Amino acid sequence: MRPLVAHIDLDALRHNYRLACSCAPQSQAVAVIKADAYGHGAVACAQALESEVPAFAVACIEEAMALRDAGIQTPIVLLEGIFSADELPYVDKHRLWMAIHSRWQLEALQAFTPSAPIPVWLKVDSGMHRLGFEPEQTASVWRSLEAMPQVGALHLMSHFATADATDTGYFSQQMVTMEALAAELGAPLCLANSPATLARPQAHGAWNRPGVMLYGSDPLKAPNTFTHQLQPVMTLRSEIIALREIKVGESVGYGGRWRAARRSRIAVIAAGYGDGYDRHAIDGTPVLVNGKRATLAGKVSMDMLTVDVTDIPDAAIGSEIVLWGKAKNGEVLSIDEVARHCDTISYTLLTGVLPRVPRRYGGV
Repeated sequence: MRPLVAHIDLDALRHNYRLACSCAPQSQAVAVIKADAYGHGAVACAQALESEVPAFAVACIEEAMALRDAGIQTPIVLLEGIFSADELPYVDKHRLWMAIHSRWQLEALQAFTPSAPIPVWLKVDSGMHRLGFEPEQTASVWRSLEAMPQVGALHLMSHFATADATDTGYFSQQMVTMEALAAELGAPLCLANSPATLARPQAHGAWNRPGVMLYGSDPLKAPNTFTHQLQPVMTLRSEIIALREIKVGESVGYGGRWRAARRSRIAVIAAGYGDGYDRHAIDGTPVLVNGKRATLAGKVSMDMLTVDVTDIPDAAIGSEIVLWGKAKNGEVLSIDEVARHCDTISYTLLTGVLPRVPRRYGGV
């Protein structure tokens, strides 16, 4: 079998969730498992967390239904609410919670008769300018929802644009907006995403929404004591399938981007952009070879990539390659470091690992 595998450490997932809870012990933590748990497998991750998580969060009803079909009974929040009024019977039947960010969603719920009141999270556009009611509209919408028999527990939610940044100016503006609304309405808040959970205690509300931190990625521009405790959940592991001796001046890969400045030994790895490894990775992108750091040499191909192993004499056919995650010797290659070499973020790498890469689960 092709040696490329995504190893998913469910013990690390549970550790990271507990870390999120310890960051904000007065809050409840929704585990965000949208986008197939950021590429890790939503069902397996939900099963691993179900005994200690008060609610999960997903982006759409299809993701919620996949969890329900797998037997997950924990409450599930639809972070974008419904996309059509036709979804409301499913929301009711499967006891889902829903965000409301638009007038038409409110009106659709008003025209629907559920079997039991539906918990609603009213989304406010406090500055992200994607979804949500304007702050000056929020009080009247809140009171409309309060008066509706269709609505159960009611929360205010919003999303931060800059919680990961060292400059707190814009974050503070959003906080002022949401704190004023919460005070006016007596409303419980759900504001904190992963960076705010880790570093903005003033944003910790009745609920927080840790996402990428659950999978071991540090979302902060300036790491702190909490982020240093994160453990990688996914290890993208492969093997060397061929070795080449390259003379000084010879090139490797498409376009001849990488040229040998010395006599070099190049390892060919079973992994490429057809698996989701980013084609934009530059020469020098780190990998682990037998737990030792080496670097990418040449452009990523669809099914293979090439690594300079000149300084790793024990590199051989079948040697362990870790593209991100934890090597067998315990050495860790942060996905955040790899992402920087690809001019992207960890989210795109994790969610970009394609289905042909088998997931193997540990810590079940």
